[in-house]
Amino acid sequence: MSVFQNKVALITGGASGIGKAFGEHLSRQGAFVVLADRNTEGAAAAAAAIVAAGGQATAVTLDVTDPVAFERVVQEIAATRGHLDYLFNNAGIAIGGEVRVMTLADWNRLLDVNVRGVIHGVNAAYPVMIRQSSGHIINTASAAGLLPVPGMAIYGMTKHAVVGLSTSLRGEARRYGVNVSVVCPGFINTPLLENSPLINVDRDIAMNMLPLGNVDSLAVAVLRGVTRNRAIIPYTPFARIAWFLYRLFPQQTVNLIARNHAHNPLLAGAKKE
Repeated sequence: MSVFQNKVALITGGASGIGKAFGEHLSRQGAFVVLADRNTEGAAAAAAAIVAAGGQATAVTLDVTDPVAFERVVQEIAATRGHLDYLFNNAGIAIGGEVRVMTLADWNRLLDVNVRGVIHGVNAAYPVMIRQSSGHIINTASAAGLLPVPGMAIYGMTKHAVVGLSTSLRGEARRYGVNVSVVCPGFINTPLLENSPLINVDRDIAMNMLPLGNVDSLAVAVLRGVTRNRAIIPYTPFARIAWFLYRLFPQQTVNLIARNHAHNPLLAGAKKE
């Protein structure tokens, strides 16, 4: 029997991409999934597809930047289902481009969704899990939270914050019976990647150079890592190798990445002003 059988999982960003894939794969292993997203229609369609395939799912409208709404969703799940076993803090946005072309609004938007959105999830779900003496929080960061990624510096900053929160909270949460993991994917072929703004970057050049991973393979790898209670779950061979080299040779890797503009999709495609 799967460890996810009869468990309740809340997944933010559940209408599409990685969140939707998490929901589909969890439901196949017997979990009841709650797909939360600002995109009400998309989340409802994703939940309906899971139910049509024989799974258990429902959808809720949620903007993760609203802490009151996040708290309400978590409390409703705990009250109606009796427990919340997994929180997949997955909602996120990306903006590509050099720091010199970013506005303060770009900085704040990334912080609001990618950092505060995760904070709001932890703030709402962690106390529930402590009371249960069980639960697992899975925060979606990025390989950009493990490595320097010129051309995505602000995005990388937010994902480094998620990695730092996750690994530190893991050390606190264990004594209460709560597990914490952080997912660090490389570039994955999802609507997020397709729709993310690339400021002053030639999208065709950038997209043609990106080493893309498959979202279903990611979901399988992540759930395997969650089952094994891995602290950090990197995905795509490129991301794993790059992280390995960075840990072995941090200064050399930073220097190599800084010099290698021609092979960086977001710098090779940068438009000169």
